[in-house]
Amino acid sequence: MTVNDDLEKLIENLPFFLQEHLNQHVYRDQLIEIVLDLGRRPEARFTTGPEYLSQKIISWQDIDYTTKRISKFSNENRAGIERTLHRISCIRNRQFLINGLTCRIGRAVFGTISVVRDLLESEKSILILGKPGVGKTTIIREIARVLADEMEKRVVIIDTSNEIAGDSDIPHSGIGRARRMQVAKTELQHQVMIEAVENHMPQVIIIDEIGTELEVLAARTIAEKGVQLVGTTHGNCLENLIKNPSLADLIGGIQYVTLSDDEAKRRGTQKSILERKAYPAFEIIIEINDQNSWTIHEDVRNSVDLFLRGNFTIGQTRHFSLTEKIKIKSKRFQNHQNSLLKSHNNSNDSSPSLNRNWISINQSTDEQFLKLKSKKLVIYPYSLSNNLLKEVLLKMGFKFVLTNEIRKANLIIGLKKHLKQNFKLTNLAKQKNIPIYTLNQVSFYQVSKLIQFLCS
Repeated sequence: MTVNDDLEKLIENLPFFLQEHLNQHVYRDQLIEIVLDLGRRPEARFTTGPEYLSQKIISWQDIDYTTKRISKFSNENRAGIERTLHRISCIRNRQFLINGLTCRIGRAVFGTISVVRDLLESEKSILILGKPGVGKTTIIREIARVLADEMEKRVVIIDTSNEIAGDSDIPHSGIGRARRMQVAKTELQHQVMIEAVENHMPQVIIIDEIGTELEVLAARTIAEKGVQLVGTTHGNCLENLIKNPSLADLIGGIQYVTLSDDEAKRRGTQKSILERKAYPAFEIIIEINDQNSWTIHEDVRNSVDLFLRGNFTIGQTRHFSLTEKIKIKSKRFQNHQNSLLKSHNNSNDSSPSLNRNWISINQSTDEQFLKLKSKKLVIYPYSLSNNLLKEVLLKMGFKFVLTNEIRKANLIIGLKKHLKQNFKLTNLAKQKNIPIYTLNQVSFYQVSKLIQFLCS
């Protein structure tokens, strides 16, 4: 893997007392951003954590020195350095004077997408999900280069904030032979997307940060014209897209459907259910968990449908390490149409009374709690995102296994509204003496509080 960061071009635009320190820093290659706020000490943020760069307080002169040496700030309060990928964003006071700068390090990393090269060769549209700062822009920059140079496709990049190909009119070499269309104003991004298809005959369109309904509509229009799309948007997992009204159309849109009595009985569901409205604009979704772990949904239609039925499972995870060569470990999870997910229509049991954010349905004893604390958690998630559970448990430092087989679990966690309808699941859990805990809503906070409650 090769990295081109042009870091010295950014450092030379900073105040003198910072330049020497950064040039000699041990973790210089792990630098993410530099923060200069008026009246505060300058701060550098590395992959290992934040660090103050100096005891000196940032003054008006320091901020003015840096702003005069870079390009003009756009309407989005962003600027760049010519022929580099660095981005400088400013904070303004009430008089519109700049009193803070965030200098984001841009890197062209060659060889990062070998782990998903087979997906690119499939010629399907790909959507990349991830939190801010996880490296989405770096990934699609490398995807653009591989598609243009190695696969010899006609690639057009819609570069709204100049993050993909740099601030100069001449695009950065990191995108290879791909062409770049700049966007004058953010609100015009959807128009430029359509213009690219109509005027320049691309085989692939690259879009960074799809965020508005108009951009979503433009993406759907492009997909229907047979052009391959590669885009990014903010989010942790597929569930975030499903619950986001503005972005849901990227994966086909969600609608309420009223079933007949017979059909509802056959499915074992309520009469009003959620269903996917149309074909997704993106056929593959990649969730960036961290730099070395990606979750792949190779069939978005199937993943969305399973989730809406309360039977959502991860399709595939890919882990890789960058030592001498890239090693890929692929782990597949089977999507089962488990009969336990259907309500038992002949059951006379009443639904449990739940009066807290979480409660045990089958009234586990204190002795069970003590046993649970000393064990590795083997969790059967029901109507919950596996990614969310993983994120919570990893951050809290618990040993755990997520399973699709109820009999192997020592704990079941699910949504209250879905578990109330599934009598087969609750009956089997009672037989096996497996505690069931429910959540009123899916959120990082609720899941973490539940795990703390169980293991405190």
